[in-house]
Amino acid sequence: MMRLHIAWLAAPALAFFLLVFALPLGVLLFGSLRGAEGWTLAGYADFLGEAYSWAVIGRTLKLATLTTLICLLLGYPAAFAMARTRGIAQSLLVAAMLLPLSLSVIVKAFGWTVLLRRNGVVNDLLVWSGIVEEPIRLIFTEAGLLIGITNIFLPFMVLPIFSVVRQIDGRLTDAAATLGGGPFHVFTRVTVPLTMPGVAAGVTLVFSMAIAAYVIPTLLMGDRYQTLSTTIATSFLYLQAPQRGSVAGVVLLAMSLVVVVGSAVLAKRLRRA
Repeated sequence: MMRLHIAWLAAPALAFFLLVFALPLGVLLFGSLRGAEGWTLAGYADFLGEAYSWAVIGRTLKLATLTTLICLLLGYPAAFAMARTRGIAQSLLVAAMLLPLSLSVIVKAFGWTVLLRRNGVVNDLLVWSGIVEEPIRLIFTEAGLLIGITNIFLPFMVLPIFSVVRQIDGRLTDAAATLGGGPFHVFTRVTVPLTMPGVAAGVTLVFSMAIAAYVIPTLLMGDRYQTLSTTIATSFLYLQAPQRGSVAGVVLLAMSLVVVVGSAVLAKRLRRA
């Protein structure tokens, strides 16, 4: 009886989850199966039968994958640097990661449109350092998009890894070194497996947000750079094709779930190994 009363405490959270998450997904799924002639899979056949749709899917996966990899390469050492500092220095580094999260994605994306233009700060630094002789085009290019989206999503990679690294017992690496392990061996066989939960969480967060990003590609690349998220918006707002937009949404959701579940399983296996 007591367990039943305790279970009821989860009812508000469950109702909220069903209302704001499960119900919209259900509507999206039914919309992808509902055409002018009733229930049909023609929407999936039409969408997946177009070469243009596969190009959009490939572009979406490419953007999300590159963003996740760059964030991981930059965020992994940054998380260790934050975890190894102490006192006020660590507080300042954590604040530097958290403060940008208080700004809207739209504000940050607009900021990068200013920084990346020909007379912006980025081009000024490149010319001043001698890397380039004259300003180069960065806005409305994939390079500029990767710079902006990586900067915006980087905290979501650093913070989960940082939270795990700071809990690692330093005596474990000392013990491994005492037993004859070299720095590379200790790092790959002890440190990396212990940080896998943080890596999996960071990869899941960054990939999920990058694959569904709409505002950032629209502002930094324009409407000509079509991803699944922009295809969904175009289908509903301009083409008046709700079934096509629903199909694209379901495809986007399926891709996200595959990567999220796959990264969690892979991280679990690597940690066991």
